[in-house]
Amino acid sequence: MITDVVIAGGGPNGLMLACELSLAGVRPLVLERLLEPSREPKANGLLGQVVRMLDHRGLHEPLSGGPEPPKPNSAYFMFGAMGLDLSLLEDSPIHALPVPQRRIVQVLQERAVELGVEIRRGHELTGLSQDDDAVTADITGPDGPYRLQARYLIGADGAHSTTRKLSGIAFPGVTYDRMTVRSAHATVPADWVDPVTGGLDVPGYGAVAPFMPHRTERGGFSYAPMPGQPPLVSTTEWDQPATGTAMSLEELRASIRRVLGVDVPIGPPDGQGPHALRRLSGGNTRVAERFAHGRVFLIGDAAHVYAATGGGPGLNLGLQDAVNLGWKLAAELRGSAPPGLLDSYETERRSAARRMVLNAQAQAALIAPGGDVTGLREVFGELLRDPGTVRRLAELTAGADVRYDMGEREPHPLTGRFVPDLGLHTPSGPVRLAELTRTARPLLLDLTEDASLARTLALRDDDQVEIVTARSESPAPTALLLRPDCYVAWASASPRPDPTEIDTLRAVLRRWFGVMSVATRSVMSTGAD
Repeated sequence: MITDVVIAGGGPNGLMLACELSLAGVRPLVLERLLEPSREPKANGLLGQVVRMLDHRGLHEPLSGGPEPPKPNSAYFMFGAMGLDLSLLEDSPIHALPVPQRRIVQVLQERAVELGVEIRRGHELTGLSQDDDAVTADITGPDGPYRLQARYLIGADGAHSTTRKLSGIAFPGVTYDRMTVRSAHATVPADWVDPVTGGLDVPGYGAVAPFMPHRTERGGFSYAPMPGQPPLVSTTEWDQPATGTAMSLEELRASIRRVLGVDVPIGPPDGQGPHALRRLSGGNTRVAERFAHGRVFLIGDAAHVYAATGGGPGLNLGLQDAVNLGWKLAAELRGSAPPGLLDSYETERRSAARRMVLNAQAQAALIAPGGDVTGLREVFGELLRDPGTVRRLAELTAGADVRYDMGEREPHPLTGRFVPDLGLHTPSGPVRLAELTRTARPLLLDLTEDASLARTLALRDDDQVEIVTARSESPAPTALLLRPDCYVAWASASPRPDPTEIDTLRAVLRRWFGVMSVATRSVMSTGAD
């Protein structure tokens, strides 16, 4: 028996892909070499478009612990350890969700199990081969080695991806061998903590804002008082001598003294942990030579890794890789995918990865030590007074500047971008667009006053695209076609789309979904006020 999809890797990216495939009617098999989820402290939160993407799948509430939808950070953020004054912007693209990675894994695993996904823990991919019809995977499990066949194999197995190596996919990029990053959960003197900002007031040095990397000419320092756990204190230094000793709090104290020039008396963390105490030497910024090889695909860190960017770019990109690939792969398995749909995964996600390379390289240049970099930062700081510069950097940081080519010569400004927040109205009250996208189906949103778009299109109950008729708080757009990953495939600002626009819409439907007619789900009667 041939399995439709095997996912190698049961971390956040692999589990997200499993959920997306399940929503599309495909039951993947997830292989994870660890017998239980790692308790090692890793990422401390999510940043960027991925926060809104999770909201569009109904995952924001279990991750945040509350019913409130994500709200943008409209105050302050950082780029290259330099402040971005987000109050200069009418609307901020920066969304953040402070949640430890082990909680992300827990929530995604629970959702995957609810959707019927089989997760085999203690099972590791050790070999693979493929032909035109299937991938043969060699696996080692608790009961010994075995072999299975799948129509597709997805490598979600991290930066040292066995899938990528077995497939012979190169991983070119740059290794930064000069940096040493030390991090630990630790206590700090209570009277040093500013009760208003939550930052540190370090005697002999000054204020250090919370969560924001702080650069000196000798290195970097950050203080992150994460909710529900001890603060995470970190330093970054360059050209440190190699050491074979275990990391210690005393080593971190000495590093802080070198970076800030003053002592910070950090102590052991409170609570049972797990607690971070680590030293990382060097780093990599790499993008796989290709994201697909035959019936093998790569997502997340298996496809791209980044150093010196801060802000969790790996999860931001990796989870969106999963959402981008899931619906396309499901359509291919159903036999409903139009030509070239599956190929667009690599085209679109490599473009997003290259954009993050630019982010990584720019920030690495700005945080490096030395007086010449200090001069660069002074000039750059003058540019940060301009709202246009702040917006470009904020969108780059969030991944909100990603725009896919949807094939139109003169597209609407929203076409190719992640759908904005829209306040919609129904007879029973307001509804958020994010609540209508949780089935991961293509969605045609008809906001015309008389639902003319829904009536103009031929409707058929067995097609995969839904129409929702509603009214919006904003005057434009009046119609949107959303792909399952919530990127806008087509949009109109016309009160009543004309025949040319309708023809374009039909072409877009064929390009992405292979259909010309749609099923309808009305969330508001056309006669409502």
